[in-house]
Amino acid sequence: MAESGTSRHVLTFCGKCSCGCPELFVDHDARPERRIVLTDDFGQRVQMSVEQLQVIVDEARSGQIMSLVETELALGVA
Repeated sequence: MAESGTSRHVLTFCGKCSCGCPELFVDHDARPERRIVLTDDFGQRVQMSVEQLQVIVDEARSGQIMSLVETELALGVA
């Protein structure tokens, strides 16, 4: 996502390579429910509210997200 006058880069999640790591932006002109922007290394983007991002952060801190992902990966369903 190109940084515009109202969209500001906040964080690059990997940054250890040149493969196009996921990034976090804040779009100051977006509606509140779309103000947070996450991009991936394939050019896709997800827009959400600050409140939605807070839920993700809280669940990541508690370990709940990784626990769910690890459980799903252990199932090995193809």
